[in-house]
Amino acid sequence: MAAFPHPSRHRVAVLARHGLLPIEVGIVHQLFGQAARVRGGEPLYTVVTCALVPGEVRTSADFAIAVAHGPDALAEADTVIVPSAQVDYEPQTGRLDGPLAEAFARIRPGTRIASICTGAFVLAAAGLLDGRRATTHWRSCEHLQEIHPAVKVDPDVLYTEDDAGDDTDGGSVLTSAGVASGIDLCLHMIRRDHGSAVANEVARSTVVAPHREGGQAQFIQRPVPEPRLSSTGAARAWALEHLDRPLTLRELAARESMSVRTFSRRFREEAGMTPMQWLAQQRIERARQLLEETDLPVDRVAADAGFGTGASLRQHLQAALGVSPSAYRGTFRGPAAPGRPG
Repeated sequence: MAAFPHPSRHRVAVLARHGLLPIEVGIVHQLFGQAARVRGGEPLYTVVTCALVPGEVRTSADFAIAVAHGPDALAEADTVIVPSAQVDYEPQTGRLDGPLAEAFARIRPGTRIASICTGAFVLAAAGLLDGRRATTHWRSCEHLQEIHPAVKVDPDVLYTEDDAGDDTDGGSVLTSAGVASGIDLCLHMIRRDHGSAVANEVARSTVVAPHREGGQAQFIQRPVPEPRLSSTGAARAWALEHLDRPLTLRELAARESMSVRTFSRRFREEAGMTPMQWLAQQRIERARQLLEETDLPVDRVAADAGFGTGASLRQHLQAALGVSPSAYRGTFRGPAAPGRPG
């Protein structure tokens, strides 16, 4: 019996190993399973869990899960995701051998491969991260770098994506930090595949934040501000209502009655990035939304998102996503909806 009952859909295989964190397997099934065409309701992915040997797989909790599929599923997959497992915390040889090496040998060239948390150790041992930027949980970054010196370990980001470049046989390789960043990574892949509208709908359905930039810091000193301390939340809310106009750091700080220095420090503690990085991210997201959901000319999209000119929007979108506004719209533009300007 084939692992994937709907081969026409994008096929996602989750590789379960003994000692896995069950939540990480659940994240993949929940998010990719929720993804459907926003207006058609047609599922976009088929997701299966596989193991080196079909049967019971022990979890890090006090139960096991029954896995029906073996490593053959990896050969059929368009995306392979490797969650973490307790074995990742045991002494590492730095090599992939035995059944795990045989399983990875089944993966077809061009397959997108991703890891959640310490699953990055498996990708590194397979040689997939050599020369590439990658991350894992901040507690394990130093160990990953020690045993895999060819990997460019970045301990300060939520997730990474490294395309194959000119190697036509290679697919994208992605890594993520802890459990929560696995959610960010899955939403990032869905957004890459089908655009912001689909990814945002998945986020709404599962009641999670629709987008956290991969470059955001893993460790935020004060993710929930102390009640008696001033927050930067009001300034952020105000900025989102005024993205179409030039916004300065001094102006944002004034919304919270803070000095620029205090506001900048407080903002980074709460958001994990600088105010200007956050503002650029929000403008990109606004532009993506307008390109997907309206027929507005590119110059108008640029103005409404705060980029000023179409040339500026093209430059920023190319840097962030590697595509032009027209190419992005051509890929992710949904069918016209009643009341949509155009």
